[in-house]
Amino acid sequence: MDGSTLSFARKDWLQAVFSAKSARFGGVIRRKTSWVEKEIGRDIFEHEVRRRGFRMLETGNQLIVVCNSDPIKIVI
Repeated sequence: MDGSTLSFARKDWLQAVFSAKSARFGGVIRRKTSWVEKEIGRDIFEHEVRRRGFRMLETGNQLIVVCNSDPIKIVI
């Protein structure tokens, strides 16, 4: 699926999430899993994370997107 198949509202939602300052500058964004599922659907969100070359972690009820392709190291 490419972005052209998404509804206008979904494109706006994705644009808003990934235009956050932290996302634009290679940081992380965090969203509640249930909110992502309600607003856009997890499959679409995961697809967009992959398309951008980012990675996503899940802990508890949160999705954490690392907005760069650098290696991830779990320290503790």
